[in-house]
Amino acid sequence: MSTPPPMWTPPAHPAPPERPELPDGVVPAEREPRWRPWTSWAALVAALAAATVLGGIVLVLGGGSAEDPPPAAQIVATLLQDACFIGAAWVFAGLASRPRPEQFGLRPPKRWVAAAGLVVAGYFAVLVFSGIWLALLGQTDTADDLPDQLGANDSTVALLAVVFVVAVAAPVAEEFLFRGYFFTALRNWRGLWPAALITGLVFGSIHAVSSPAVFLVPLAAFGVVLCLLYARTGSLYPCIALHCINNSIALGSSMDWSWQIPVTMVSALGLITAGLAVVRRRSAPAGPAPAPA
Repeated sequence: MSTPPPMWTPPAHPAPPERPELPDGVVPAEREPRWRPWTSWAALVAALAAATVLGGIVLVLGGGSAEDPPPAAQIVATLLQDACFIGAAWVFAGLASRPRPEQFGLRPPKRWVAAAGLVVAGYFAVLVFSGIWLALLGQTDTADDLPDQLGANDSTVALLAVVFVVAVAAPVAEEFLFRGYFFTALRNWRGLWPAALITGLVFGSIHAVSSPAVFLVPLAAFGVVLCLLYARTGSLYPCIALHCINNSIALGSSMDWSWQIPVTMVSALGLITAGLAVVRRRSAPAGPAPAPA
C-alpha cells in the first residue's frame, strides 16, 4: 500500500509590519498632506484680510488713529493677527481633509540632539548673513522701535504683554502658517528649494509694517533657514524654538537688556512647550476601550 507524497507548502513568513521603519529623513505618507499649492496664497490673503479688519475694529474701539495707535490696541491687534494666521491655515487645510496638528509639523523630531544642533547652526548662519548684509549697507544702528510702539516701557504688565506677543505668540503663529502650511503646500508644487525661497521672501515681506526696511532681507533669509530646518527635522518644534530664541534676543537687544535676555528666552520656551504639550495631548487619538470584566 502506497501513500501519496506530502504536498509541499511554502514556509510561513511573518506578516510585514503595518508601518515599517522608513529611512532617515523620509516622512510617512500620512504625514505629508497633499494641500493644493494655491491654497497657500489663499490662506495668507485670508489671514491678512481678517487681521486687517479685526485690527481696524480694535483700533476704532481703542479710540486711536492709524498713525498713532494706542499700545494696548496694537498688542490686541497683533494677537488677533496671530490667531488669524492659525485659523486661516487650519480652515484651508480642512478643504483637503480633516486637519490634524501633526500635519502642520506639531510632532517631536526623530532626533532631538541633531535637531538642537541644526537650530544652533541655523541661528549662526542667520547671524553671519545679517552681519554681512548690514555691513554692506553701512548700517550700525540695529535697534528696533517696536517695543516702544507696543508700550513695553509703560508698565510691568505692558512689558509682560510685549514679551508674550513677541517671544511666544508670534513664533508659534507664524511658524504654524508659514512653515506648517504655506511652505508645505508650495512644496507640493515645485519641491523644496522653490517653496523655501518663496516662503522666505513672503515671510520677510509681511514684516515690512513692523520692521525697518533694512531688516527685510535678513528676515527673508531667516524664513528660508526655517523652511530648511523644518524640511530636515520633519518637525515644527525646532522652527518655533529658533524663532523664539531669535525674537527674545532681538527684543532684549532693542531694550538694552543683559541677564533679562536668557530669562526671557527660557520663560518663553517654557510657555511654548507647555502649550504645545496640551495641544498634543488633546489631539492624541483615544486608546482602545478596556475589555469587559
